[in-house]
Amino acid sequence: MKYVFILVLLIIAGAGALMGGVVAFRWVNNMTQTARIQPGERVFSMPSGVVPRGGSLIVPKEQREIATKTPNPVKVTESSLTIGRQQYQTFCVPCHGPEAKGGTTGPVATKFIPTPDLTNAELQKQRTDGYWHSYIVAGGAIMPAYGEALSSQEAWHIVNYLRSLAQK
Repeated sequence: MKYVFILVLLIIAGAGALMGGVVAFRWVNNMTQTARIQPGERVFSMPSGVVPRGGSLIVPKEQREIATKTPNPVKVTESSLTIGRQQYQTFCVPCHGPEAKGGTTGPVATKFIPTPDLTNAELQKQRTDGYWHSYIVAGGAIMPAYGEALSSQEAWHIVNYLRSLAQK
C-alpha cells in the first residue's frame, strides 16, 4: 500500500511539473510569439477611404497624379507664410537647409543624397501645389512622409511658404 501511495504521489508530481514547465515555457517565449509594436506604428491597417475627424484624405504616393490636381485651399497670407516658415524650420531644414537651396546645406543632407533646390523657378513651375502637398504628406522616394506629424492644413502652409521662396 505504501508503494502505491508513493507511485500516485510521483504521478501527481510529474503531472504538476509538466504543467509548470509548459507555463514557464510559454512565459519565457511569450515575447518572441507576440506581435512587435513600435510607438507611432499602426497595429492594424485602416480600411480604405477612412478619413480622421477634422482631417482630409491622404492620397498615397502611388496615386500622386490624382493629388497633383488638388487645388490649394489655403490663401497666401502673412499668417500662412509665418506658420509655413515655422513648420519648414521644424520639419524641412534638416535636409533642405534654411534657405531651401538643397544640395547638402541641411545638416542631415550631408549624409544622404543631395536634396533639390526648392527655390528653383523651373522646378516650381513643374510642380503644382497639390504635388508639393502630396510629397510632404505622403513622402517620396527618399523623403519621409509627414502626414502623421503635420495636419493637412499645416502642409498647405508649407507649400505657400515654398512658393514665396521662389518669388524672392
